[in-house]
Amino acid sequence: MIVLVAALLLMGIVLGAVAQIPLPLSLVLGALIGCWLLVFAVRERTERSR
Repeated sequence: MIVLVAALLLMGIVLGAVAQIPLPLSLVLGALIGCWLLVFAVRERTERSR
């Protein structure tokens, strides 16, 4: 479920931003958002395993 939410959120943000900003900047921002979501998912998984 979290993967679906993360994918939809990332797709919506990146597609909305692509119309306004240059491609290299949108790729960098998409990578940053993806890293943030990955860190969040790892933190959530480690909290549940305790």
